Amino acid sequence: MELQYHIKCKEGDIFPFVIIPGDPKRVQLIGSLMEDVKEIASNREYTTISGFYKGVGISVTSTGIGAPSTSIAIEELARVGAKTLIRVGSTGALDEKIKCGDMIINTASVRFDGATKDYVNPYYPAIASYEVTLALIEACEKLKYRYHVGIGASKDTFYGGQERPSFGDYHQSFMDNTVDDLEKAKVLNLEMEASTVFTLSSLFGLRAGAVLAVFGNRKTQEFEVKGEKEAAKATLESIKILSGWDKLKEKKNSKYFYPSLI
Repeated sequence: MELQYHIKCKEGDIFPFVIIPGDPKRVQLIGSLMEDVKEIASNREYTTISGFYKGVGISVTSTGIGAPSTSIAIEELARVGAKTLIRVGSTGALDEKIKCGDMIINTASVRFDGATKDYVNPYYPAIASYEVTLALIEACEKLKYRYHVGIGASKDTFYGGQERPSFGDYHQSFMDNTVDDLEKAKVLNLEMEASTVFTLSSLFGLRAGAVLAVFGNRKTQEFEVKGEKEAAKATLESIKILSGWDKLKEKKNSKYFYPSLI
C-alpha cells in the first residue's frame, strides 16, 4: 500500500483503533496517557502517533478543523487499516443543565456540513456505532465522569454558522435562532466534525463514535476550557472495553455485541 498523500501513513503504520482529535496538540496529550508511543508522521494538520493503552494498540491522528480536512483523514486512514474511529474534542452545549467540563457522547449528528453531501444524499443519517457509544458510556461510568448522551449538530463555520458575531458585524437573517431551534429539537451540542466521522464511517463499513468535552454553554454563556484530559481518558478506556468485547464476540461466534453476551 502506497504512502497516503496527506496523512503520510502507509499500511502497517496504524492500528485498527484510531482516535481522531481535531487539534494536533491533542495528539500529544493523548500520547502522554499511552505507552511505547512513536511518532509516525506529521504533515499539514495531520499528526499521527501509535502506541499502547493497557495492552491495546491504538493510533491517534489529528484531523484539523471542520468537515473537509476530516473527510480526507478518514478516507486515508481507512485505506491503511483503520476499523474503529473515535472523535475526541471540544464542543458548545445547547442545554443549560450541561456544565463546562461535562462529557457529551453523541449518538448522531445533524448534517449541516457540506463535505458529506459530496458522498451521499443529505437525507442519509449521520449515526454513531452503538458499540462505540455503549463503550464510551461504560468508560465514563467507570471513570465517574459527568456525561450526557444524545444528538449533536455539526456546522462548517465557527462564527456565522453557529450564531456568533462575524467580522464587522456581518449578519444575515437566516443565521438567527440557530441555537434556540436546535435546543427545542433536543440537540445537545454544536461542533464541526462528528457528522463527517459518522457518515463516512457508515458508508465505509467502519465503527465510529464521539466524546466531547464541554468548553462552553451557548444558553448560559459560560465558558471554561475544561475536561480535555478527561475526554482523552474516556476515549482510551472505551477502546480497551471495545477490544474486550471484540474478543468476546469472536469467542462466542457473534457478529454483534449485546449485554447478555458477557
